Amino acid sequence: MKFGIIGAGMIGHFHAKAITAMTGGSLHSVFDLRPEAAEKLANEYGAKSHSDMAAFLADPELEIVTVGTPSGAHLEPSLAALNAGKHVICEKPLEVTVERIDELMDAAKTNGKTLAAVLNRRFHPGMEAFKKAADEGRFGKLTSASCYVKWYRDQAYYDSAAWRGTWALDGGGALMNQSIHTIDALIYLAGPVKSVQANAACLAHTDIEVEDIAVAILEFENGARGVIEGSTCTWSKDGHPARVQLAGTEGSVFLADEAFELWDFMHEKPEDASVKTKLMKGQEAGLGANDPSAISFYQHQRNFEEVVNAIREGREPSTSASEARKPVVLIRAIYESARNEGKKVHL
Repeated sequence: MKFGIIGAGMIGHFHAKAITAMTGGSLHSVFDLRPEAAEKLANEYGAKSHSDMAAFLADPELEIVTVGTPSGAHLEPSLAALNAGKHVICEKPLEVTVERIDELMDAAKTNGKTLAAVLNRRFHPGMEAFKKAADEGRFGKLTSASCYVKWYRDQAYYDSAAWRGTWALDGGGALMNQSIHTIDALIYLAGPVKSVQANAACLAHTDIEVEDIAVAILEFENGARGVIEGSTCTWSKDGHPARVQLAGTEGSVFLADEAFELWDFMHEKPEDASVKTKLMKGQEAGLGANDPSAISFYQHQRNFEEVVNAIREGREPSTSASEARKPVVLIRAIYESARNEGKKVHL
């Protein structure tokens, strides 16, 4: 399928690498309001460049569009693409409010097009092994499910663009921007959340509207309890990995980025030996913990391939809009609780 990219910034370059490497897709065109930025990226990959959205979307050869604009500016280009008859893969979060996501989902349904999200941290061997264990019930009664994203962004990161750290265009801080993939992984593995109680603050940055640290206590529908902690003010030399930890009456698994710190089940299976040999944690730095440009594109590549395969097979992709909606619902509930002095919010 022929891809077009909306947004020729850092994320656009990232998408271009993933599209070029993928099976089943090729980079056809690039749109950016800045003609020089669109031309630079397009020329690098032998694609067409556009600075006029109508002309970009009018191209009959263009089939699928990726959106890499700031988080709170996903609605307008995604709607335009869907209404022009294009499939859409939008960066995280799909949008910064549930209402906007629902508007996009309605447009996709009306136009008979696929709306999918970038949920790239689902696409690595560690997550696949973790999900298989959870689906097979290997934890017994799940009692604890938590995630921790203790990352660092310096003041220059927020000062680099006027939209960073704003409710309107970032949609939130450490949770909505940096932690959303790990929060998605938590509910992907542990199931839906019943209620939250939260506290958030901005402790280490100036001139931003959003939180740089937040902590939430969770009660899951299945009875498990857990914690979400997200931060952009926890410095370390190499960066802390993003962690997801599940435990129950028959097993415990702690995932750090793409490798396991713990894989321990009461009832062992033959595949456990392979996990312990190939997927256990070494001393590598956290992916994107201190430098967002350090994240590998191969998970995006697999994410894009999954969406293309789903379109061709006439099914919902595993990174569908309905899946991408779930972490936004949870994060918005956490923000509501934090604004109301930790009042319990039921989802």
